[in-house]
Amino acid sequence: MAALSPDSAPAPAPAPAPAPTRQLEPTPAPALYQGSGDGSGDLDVPTLVRMRDQLKEQLREHNTAILVGQENFLDHEIEENFSQSATQNLKRDLEDAKVSLQNRTLALQRTQIADALRNKLKQDDEDSRLILETMQHILLLSRKIIDYQQQVHQKEQQLIDIKTERLSLTKYGGEKLKQIHTMKKRQKKKQAYVNACETEKMLYKLEKERWITTIIQHVFQNLIIGSRVNWAEDESLKAIVLQLEKNLMSQ
Repeated sequence: MAALSPDSAPAPAPAPAPAPTRQLEPTPAPALYQGSGDGSGDLDVPTLVRMRDQLKEQLREHNTAILVGQENFLDHEIEENFSQSATQNLKRDLEDAKVSLQNRTLALQRTQIADALRNKLKQDDEDSRLILETMQHILLLSRKIIDYQQQVHQKEQQLIDIKTERLSLTKYGGEKLKQIHTMKKRQKKKQAYVNACETEKMLYKLEKERWITTIIQHVFQNLIIGSRVNWAEDESLKAIVLQLEKNLMSQ
């Protein structure tokens, strides 16, 4: 049997590229090499290009899914807020409708009662006369109530005027007390100044009197000594001289 040359050996077919997928799960990578069964071969560039395109497509799909999820979340939140606002508006409208219905019901009942009383009064029997007397009594009581309400309003106004006047008098009294306190403080300062001035004058007069007394004592001593009288033998002169000397020493 003739041996096959390497050139005549059939080349293995390249691995088919995986079809692009729209799912978010990762797709298994295709074979990167082609060649003989012993693991040697060349790099399959078209396969790498297809894988790059596939990864880009998956990345775009992931981003689109994230944006759609965010938009759905925002839309859900807006719808929830709108639903709450609409529910509150409906509750408010329902309450207004209930109040309006009650008012209309009361007005209808009053109209029916008034019409029934009017028809009853036209019969001119004992019941109608009793109803008429009752209505007159009600009107009389209503007038009295109105008069009492007016009197109460007048009394309240008088009470407000009295409170206002009392407040004014209190404020006026506070101002007068403040003025009296200020006047007393001024008088006290003035009296203290006058007392200080009078004390100073009295001390000045006392000092002046002491000075005059000292001069007079000196004059008496000089007269006694200058008269050449033996004052030591005369008891009265001796007492005078000693007293003068004592006063001078004490001063």
